[in-house]
Amino acid sequence: MPREEVTTRHRMLIVDDEESMRLLLARILSKGLKVEVQLAGTCEQALRLAESYAYDAIVLDLLMPGIGGYGVLREIRHSSPNAATPVIMVSQVSEKETIDRCMALGASAYHVKPVRRAELIETVKAQLAARAKPRILAR
Repeated sequence: MPREEVTTRHRMLIVDDEESMRLLLARILSKGLKVEVQLAGTCEQALRLAESYAYDAIVLDLLMPGIGGYGVLREIRHSSPNAATPVIMVSQVSEKETIDRCMALGASAYHVKPVRRAELIETVKAQLAARAKPRILAR
């Protein structure tokens, strides 16, 4: 009897209040990396999903109504099954202070919109690979 190969697909959450951007990001990542994507269009929906499922990576828009990307990132890092999940921020904002603030709050990477397809794929791929490797603690 032939042995069946079990392939694990990474599961990602994409959060953006603009439907066209959610769909574009989903298309880029699902085709470029063969990942399963789940979409959220509001901060509240993103937090509900992040509380109920542990993702392999999250792509999060910064400028959203409600608590915004900062608030979502803070909540995810504070208490959720995704506290250690890589979060890649995407935004039209390119100021260093904004990028630094996101990184200080626990973002893993930051991309300025319009995102470059190849760069986003490489970032997500690197974040997934880094997460899969065992960590070596410094002495």
